[in-house]
Amino acid sequence: MPSPTLRTLAKTLGLSRTTVSDALRGSPRVNAETMKRVREAAAAAGYTHNPLTGAVMSQLRRSRGQQFRGVIASIEIVLPDRDALAVRYSEAVHHGIHQRAAELGFKVEDFEVGPHHLRLSRLDDILHARGIQGLVILPAAGSPDFTELTWSRYTAVYTDYLMEHPPLHCVCSDHYRSMVSLLQELHARGYRKPGLFMEIPIDERLQFRWEGAYLAMQKYLPDITEVPPLRCSPVTQQEFEVWFKEHQPDVVLGHLPVAKEWMLACGARIPETHAFVCLNRLRTAGDCAALEFPAEHLGARATELVIGQLLHNEFGVPREPSLTTLPIRLVEGPTLPVLKPEPVKAAKPKPTKAKRR
Repeated sequence: MPSPTLRTLAKTLGLSRTTVSDALRGSPRVNAETMKRVREAAAAAGYTHNPLTGAVMSQLRRSRGQQFRGVIASIEIVLPDRDALAVRYSEAVHHGIHQRAAELGFKVEDFEVGPHHLRLSRLDDILHARGIQGLVILPAAGSPDFTELTWSRYTAVYTDYLMEHPPLHCVCSDHYRSMVSLLQELHARGYRKPGLFMEIPIDERLQFRWEGAYLAMQKYLPDITEVPPLRCSPVTQQEFEVWFKEHQPDVVLGHLPVAKEWMLACGARIPETHAFVCLNRLRTAGDCAALEFPAEHLGARATELVIGQLLHNEFGVPREPSLTTLPIRLVEGPTLPVLKPEPVKAAKPKPTKAKRR
């Protein structure tokens, strides 16, 4: 038996194909009674509406035959007090979204929500009017709340660890596995006393993944001297120097590049006696070893997932939200030698000959 189409549904119901199409996508041009009749008939016939079809045909008519498959939205929460680091990171994610969407034949429309930008209710109206149903949500501070959107219309992916309002599929960096890999690499280079300092809000936001991996590897790497992590809010020079002098780590890991200066103030020589790795390359000027987050790849992967969900008609809040993680890369720098330098041994004094009397 052939699959039902808009044409066969329209013929069976005695309606035009335009009316049937409008009813299936919830257009306000169709009255509630007709919309209900069309949807019941479509369900009984086993017809599955692909929301991309109308957008594709419309764009093809406008673009004179160029390859086009649909439109998705990138959505960013813009707060008045966001810092330059967050802006740079979001820009990289945003670039990855646009680049991958273009490769897959999709256009991206960008929206900003926040106190001085769109309200969610207005965004909901715009997305519905334009027929946009695939959403990529950029990272936001705190716990963003998008419950005001009409989620039966949309499919979405959040480009950070956790979205609970509503719970969505997420794509983020793999902080835990990347810390494990970093500590294994440092061990292979000869470091046996790594020390981690961490700002408490960052630790909590990442659900203790940096710290959890650090504590675990201190238990399982051979010949490791355990150094308790320094956790402060914020991390200050005074607290850092007390911790550094007491525990004497041979390699320091943390988000603040200024820690290099604090180490030097304690008598360390980098990289001759001690090493340093910054846990976020965006915070550096390229003057030290650092971990580089795959921001563009996160945007690209989220885009792939959203488009896949669109093509499979997967709308609404997912029953079982998933978490996709991507590795973080170590970028070499002058603060981390390939091998830990051997300690310089003091020269033995030459024996003096006894004078003859």
